[in-house]
Amino acid sequence: MRLDLSRLHFPITTLGPGRRVGVWFQGCSIRCEGCISADTWAAGRGETTVDEVFASMSAWLVEADGVTVSGGEPFDQPEGLTALLRRVRSASDVDVLVFSGYPIERLRDALSCMAGLIDVLISDPYDAAAPQTLRLRGSDNQRLHPLTTLGRARFSDYDRQLQPTDHALDVMFDDDGTAWLAGIPRKDDMRRLEKTLAAAGHEAKTSQAPRWSR
Repeated sequence: MRLDLSRLHFPITTLGPGRRVGVWFQGCSIRCEGCISADTWAAGRGETTVDEVFASMSAWLVEADGVTVSGGEPFDQPEGLTALLRRVRSASDVDVLVFSGYPIERLRDALSCMAGLIDVLISDPYDAAAPQTLRLRGSDNQRLHPLTTLGRARFSDYDRQLQPTDHALDVMFDDDGTAWLAGIPRKDDMRRLEKTLAAAGHEAKTSQAPRWSR
């Protein structure tokens, strides 16, 4: 089955408990203002298959505590998402967290077809004008939904206020030396990073989408 993929990485430590396999889908029809992953919006890029993605994940699953799926918008590719999570479930007992910009009310039919495949869903679009005080959420309108017993057990510590000691970002390097960040930065962290690097004489470009005044 076809799947548009932005990237895979292991380990990720900022998007759920433990050491996690991070899966970023490519393509998003929601396109929230201020999104830090605007590079994942365009559809038709990163075309691969569920078999190829799962093959790349397999060696990591034996070491992983969980899988986190983000994007892009995973539910814009519901068949691919379902097929991939079925493969994960058949091979591992890790927990599965999925981020979606859609309200959960819009996803009820899709979730009923994925019963038991997703342990925790974080739903709703990013709102750049909303406060950011909750763990694992870019804005406080987003909701954390444990969907299984495993999800409730593993994510009980995540339905709370952010603390200064909470780890926000993982820093990674691709083989070509490109640096990238995974996690949920605080408000305008990416803009501050650009300015800090510019002050040191470096040119930096981030994938954060512009914020337009409302």
